[in-house]
Amino acid sequence: MPQDDEGAAQAPPRHRPPYRRLRVYAFDPSFETELENAVINQVVLKVPWEWNIPPDPGEPRGHGGELQKGPVGEYIEVIDCDPASGCFYAPVDLNDPHLLAQDGLAPSQGNPQFHQQMVYAVVMTTIRNFERALGRLALWSPYYIENRQGRWKAEFVRRLRIYPHALRQANAYYSPQKKALLFGYFPATGSDSARQFPNGTVFTCLSHDVIVHEATHALLDGLHRRFIEPTNPDSLAFHEAISDIAALFQHFSFPEVLRHQIARTQGDLARQNLLGELAHEFGRATGVRGALRSAIGTVDKSTGRWQPHDPTPGEYRREPVPHHRGAHLVAAVFDAFLAIYKTRIADLLRIATGGTGKLPDGQLHPDLVNRLADEAAKSSRHVLNMCIRALDYCPPVDLTFGEYLRALITADHDLVRDDDRGYRIAVIEAFRRRGIFPEGVRVLSEDSLRWHSPGPSEQALLARILPEPEEFKRLMPGWDLSCDRRKVFEQIEESQKRLGKYLRKRLPEEPEAFEILGIDSTLPPEDLEVHSLRPARRIGPDGQSIVELIVEVTQRFPIYHRKGKYIPERVFEPEKGKDADLWFRGGCTILINPAPEARRVRYAIVKSIKNTARYNRQVEYQDKSGGSLRATYFGVSRRTEDTEAFAMLHRDQPQEAYDE
Repeated sequence: MPQDDEGAAQAPPRHRPPYRRLRVYAFDPSFETELENAVINQVVLKVPWEWNIPPDPGEPRGHGGELQKGPVGEYIEVIDCDPASGCFYAPVDLNDPHLLAQDGLAPSQGNPQFHQQMVYAVVMTTIRNFERALGRLALWSPYYIENRQGRWKAEFVRRLRIYPHALRQANAYYSPQKKALLFGYFPATGSDSARQFPNGTVFTCLSHDVIVHEATHALLDGLHRRFIEPTNPDSLAFHEAISDIAALFQHFSFPEVLRHQIARTQGDLARQNLLGELAHEFGRATGVRGALRSAIGTVDKSTGRWQPHDPTPGEYRREPVPHHRGAHLVAAVFDAFLAIYKTRIADLLRIATGGTGKLPDGQLHPDLVNRLADEAAKSSRHVLNMCIRALDYCPPVDLTFGEYLRALITADHDLVRDDDRGYRIAVIEAFRRRGIFPEGVRVLSEDSLRWHSPGPSEQALLARILPEPEEFKRLMPGWDLSCDRRKVFEQIEESQKRLGKYLRKRLPEEPEAFEILGIDSTLPPEDLEVHSLRPARRIGPDGQSIVELIVEVTQRFPIYHRKGKYIPERVFEPEKGKDADLWFRGGCTILINPAPEARRVRYAIVKSIKNTARYNRQVEYQDKSGGSLRATYFGVSRRTEDTEAFAMLHRDQPQEAYDE
């Protein structure tokens, strides 16, 4: 043992722990008074230990370093202000030795400090799930500030703000304008009196599912800012679906919960269970008999009995409400998970049943429960990672469910070429059963669904308009999980400007390249932008490491609402000073292997701005949606809640919108 100069033994060096253990509700407080489920409703999350947090400019000295009271860390800032009562609740100090010694505060509906602890722990866990899948740091969507020259500049947003008690209403939403999550609280008014305390207060910030759902909205907006634009019936539904998928599969990361539900269902997760349902307390308190939404079934309003979903091909296309429409995508992904899980446990069931495959009545052996739970956890992680990684393989604008299916298949094939367990087949089959197909695909097979690489002539053309390998090295952000997020953001902004300037210079010399990128040579050069530039780092099951640069090139032209019709600027002369009522956008997502010796452009995922049929569909969709949708996204002041896209989606929905 080392000794000091006087011969006394020195203490060994102390290291910061990798995780901070914090207690949260696995579901919501309503299960605390149910004898069967209370034992699994409190779980401990291992949240990454935050330290060496750099202060932002203008913050008081000493604000950086360790996690601050609030909590305030690198990614999020919890501000517990209740505007309705004018009350500020004292912030929790998660560095308090007493809290560190007992895994944080005990779950409690009546303790605002626990509310702060829960939103912090759950949001940080959600962020880490996305970072693991994408292989890079998470960034929030920036503010856009107009300078004196009339140009818009992106401003870095270090922290997403979280308000646990922001609203006195049955709502919770992500605000793209405020860069914040706002949670409401309200008195229960549901008819399920046997399971709901009459007039008891329901806090949406204590629902694990609601928190993950809203945090995913923010993460997706940081990744794809254009996906919030209502360009087709799938666009807003996709935001809702991905948020529900993240919440559902986070259930499977709780071992105690997973084992409990496996034992209760005898391993058959297609039966009614807590893992496949979302926001039970919220649903009961607002009049829904059961969970707010479910991926596997629904509760009959008249009888109160649960019944499984019976998918009907093409049914989702008749659903105009985003929650309804998104529920079909969620159900398809969950069905794929169930199929994958069943293939993984088939050998266990054969062994346990002597080859019959039918388990006897009664309780399962604990060893079998543990093995089934392990396989369910592995399957859920794989499916969730598939869903998150596919976000890098989507077109930059106007996404549809069918295109997301292609992104899922392509992203998984890139990482795992040998699909020996049939994961991708399970995904294709689940989407087929619901009639979710992409346009332009004649055969529903893995090979036809994958995005295809540009051919030799297109590769040569793209090589002439894109920078040389040495220049790409300078553009490639140094974006790993240990970098400073502000520096990464600033580097990306600079790289996007350099690449945009380079493309605007080179494209006129190669007119044919406009078609490959899905853009129009007749539009002004300033309407062309490098919308996003980000790296992707992934490691496959065979240890193969994939590093790619993802570039999104977009272009736009304005559309005006005149005399009851939408008219593009090129058709008539708009009034001076009149802002566009909406923008029609197109472009391309390019996945590039930056290594000089490799093929450079792996995929060019095009959404052409010259596609007349797509333009007509978007205009028709806007006409059917009416003026309220146009005003919400493209008009009136953005200072009121009525202009908040997700407030509109989550508030005052008809009750039937929540049944799924």
